[in-house]
Amino acid sequence: VLLACFLAISGGALATDKSMVRQAVIRAIPQGYALDADIDIVLNRTLEDALTKGINLHFLVELEVTRPRNWWLDEDIAEPVRKLRIYYHLLLRRYVVEMGYTTQTVATLDEALGLLGKVIDWQVLERGALKAGQRYDARLRLRLDTARLPKPLSIGAVTGDRWELATPWHEWSFDAPAAPPAASSLP
Repeated sequence: VLLACFLAISGGALATDKSMVRQAVIRAIPQGYALDADIDIVLNRTLEDALTKGINLHFLVELEVTRPRNWWLDEDIAEPVRKLRIYYHLLLRRYVVEMGYTTQTVATLDEALGLLGKVIDWQVLERGALKAGQRYDARLRLRLDTARLPKPLSIGAVTGDRWELATPWHEWSFDAPAAPPAASSLP
């Protein structure tokens, strides 16, 4: 009985501690369409230890946008990928988060993972790529890019799950919003 209670409690803790996409939305901007998303990232002990020893962890945010069709396969609209990196700067004793051309440093791992999981204004489609009012499907996930691990670690990453981190695909459908007027370059 005691073992069953322990397994129930620990199983519940494991279920809530998984990395996952909390929410995602594609919205119209003057240049096209942008993605905003909240992703909860939970590192396992192996990844935390590697990070505190100065190993860079590279992540990929992967988005797939398709247009459903009744009589044929879905039309692939776009599959943009955003590269992210987090590492612990041993001399500064701070975490460094790189998101595209933006770099920020923070004091704690929780702050760093919070920054890493916030996707704001990521332009994923050009203007005119979607038809206003048309229905589209989207899928989003974040995963550790094991190919970017140092070679001795990436070889072990192929066979071990300690070097894996991937959120389940977050799927949603949306009606493409009308694009706002293009920004004018004239005063």
